Amino acid sequence: MSGHSKWANIKHRKGVNDAKKSKLFAKLVKELAIAAKQGSATPENNPRLRIAIQNARSANLPKDRIERAIKKGSSKESAAYTEVTYEGYAMYGVAVMVACMTDNLNRTVAAVRAIFNKYGGCLGRSGSLAFLFDKKGTFTLKRESVTDEETMTLAMIEAGAEAVEPEEDYFHITCPLGNFGQVQQGLEALRIAIDSASLQYVPNTSITLNESDAAKVMKLIDALEDHDDVQRAFHNMVNERPLDITDS
Repeated sequence: MSGHSKWANIKHRKGVNDAKKSKLFAKLVKELAIAAKQGSATPENNPRLRIAIQNARSANLPKDRIERAIKKGSSKESAAYTEVTYEGYAMYGVAVMVACMTDNLNRTVAAVRAIFNKYGGCLGRSGSLAFLFDKKGTFTLKRESVTDEETMTLAMIEAGAEAVEPEEDYFHITCPLGNFGQVQQGLEALRIAIDSASLQYVPNTSITLNESDAAKVMKLIDALEDHDDVQRAFHNMVNERPLDITDS
């Protein structure tokens, strides 16, 4: 990952190669489809779909693919995806939450278990690690889209945000799960473009590793996120010195 802050799981998918970009696009298409299937196909009436479209645009997913994914998801013939989260431990006791979207639970759990085993980890029981994480809403804004930092920060606090953190060229906003919609609406009212937004598992306790050990754990995280059925993998690791591992 390109730097580990307190909110270590916020990642920017920049400069990806063709193979990685293809996998990212596939995950975005799947999220668009399930968002359209579970709610209205009209973004104005479906907050989840609105966010999915914003994330897809930020990743430069072509407009025609976005439209096809929404159309497919809202049709009766669309695949029945199930959202499921698996929990496990990586090496050195690092806790990992794996958010998946699948049309075959048996295939997915077998694949996730195999990846944990290959990289020295183990898959845990459902609910065994959930207490180590809080589910939060997160938003990433490009600095260039914020003309008045103080106004934005005050508006986010009023909307229920817990933290507004500047980091290089971005602002990261974190909020309780229940305030996700309010924060989203607050940003839209300010006409601030959202670079990315999602619900994430934010660790409430962390494990600090040296650079070498952290790199070993990141091999597991990268392998999980490389699987087609895995949308995101969250962990509670913090390395002593930020690794130069980009989200590529």
